[in-house]
Amino acid sequence: MLGVRCLLRSVRFCSSAPFPRHKPSARLSVRDALGAQNTSGERIKVQGWIRSVRSQKEVLFLHVNDGSSLESLQVVADSSLDSRELTFGSSVEIQGQLIKSPSKRQNVELKAEIIKIVGNCDAKAFPIKYKERHPLEYLRQYPHFRCRTNVLGSILRIRSEATAAVHSFFKDSGFVHIHTPIITSNDSEGAGELFQLEPSGKLKVPEENFFNVPAFLTVSGQLHLEVMSGAFTQVFTFGPTFRAENSQSRRHLAEFYMVEAEISFVNSLQDLMQVIEELFKATTMMVLSNCPEDVELCHKFIAPGQKDRLEHMLKNNFLIISYTEAVEILKQASQNFTFTPKWGVNLQTEHEKYLVKHCGNIPVFIINYPLAIKPFYMRDNEDGPQHTVAAVDLLVPGVGELFGGGLREERYHFLEERLAR
Repeated sequence: MLGVRCLLRSVRFCSSAPFPRHKPSARLSVRDALGAQNTSGERIKVQGWIRSVRSQKEVLFLHVNDGSSLESLQVVADSSLDSRELTFGSSVEIQGQLIKSPSKRQNVELKAEIIKIVGNCDAKAFPIKYKERHPLEYLRQYPHFRCRTNVLGSILRIRSEATAAVHSFFKDSGFVHIHTPIITSNDSEGAGELFQLEPSGKLKVPEENFFNVPAFLTVSGQLHLEVMSGAFTQVFTFGPTFRAENSQSRRHLAEFYMVEAEISFVNSLQDLMQVIEELFKATTMMVLSNCPEDVELCHKFIAPGQKDRLEHMLKNNFLIISYTEAVEILKQASQNFTFTPKWGVNLQTEHEKYLVKHCGNIPVFIINYPLAIKPFYMRDNEDGPQHTVAAVDLLVPGVGELFGGGLREERYHFLEERLAR
């Protein structure tokens, strides 16, 4: 005979008695409930956190959000379901009928029959206040609560949708997703300063490496993808990368996610640029289509004036100019630059911003860079005294360089000569 010990969690109930017997309620997210087409009284269950409470003599109004949508679901209940524990920030489970709302502010509302208070909240002590727009500096003090705010919630939903869009694009295009290692012994051609790993505590052995060789957090999955491209014609990875760069700017982060891809049997930069442009547009359009309210909030409070610019980019083909043409444009500019534009040196942020503006605020590809400022494995264009390689960067309005790539040098004697230098 088996003895079973049950651990029961105490849950408070607010409900009218007696309970009518109904078939089990279908659990819906707030997003799905708001988008439901059938509003003829289907019984559903919603779980989330209370955003607002308005108690009247005969009726109780709640707004509940579960993070799936910027908009909250309005819940209408009999005043007998009211409770002191129904406060802003409390977590609840609500069952009832999804009906058409008489108000013009929302299409549907939930007519509550049962309200369970899963976790109460002291609204006065809760650091996030209702109808108050908290500065980001303030929210950084509360990482466990800040994602409940509209701004952080919208950013995280957009990021999630963008991630899904990237994977969807590569899958639909026939790419194989490769999980490249995060702990690695390679430097990936000096892409950035490395974070070196060492065991902590008792495992640490002086003058010995845990893996018998120095190990680092990855700065790029490129070398691993190049190995895979010898067996798969199209591969990509999308994961965290780490750079030990002591900078406080948003252009130099210690940790970020990066998309990397390798395509075999490619003979021209045009093929690479086509993939880059299609990826940019497909990802952007999917985010705009699936997160319209979140994007609108960002346009209103985070990046005002970007909506028209974004639509302008999507409607137009990206431009292509050579590095040499870009330097000439910069030399003829009436603007004074902090860094004087000169052939044979890297373009600075101020140069990138000017070039994008000069080209009509449309993303622009810069191709054929000097061999001396690009990695040794870029394919030599064999173009005489200037000596350029088949490399490309995509400059985007408001961002600067967003994509980088190039053709790999496959001719063995060229690689031997460069490595011998």
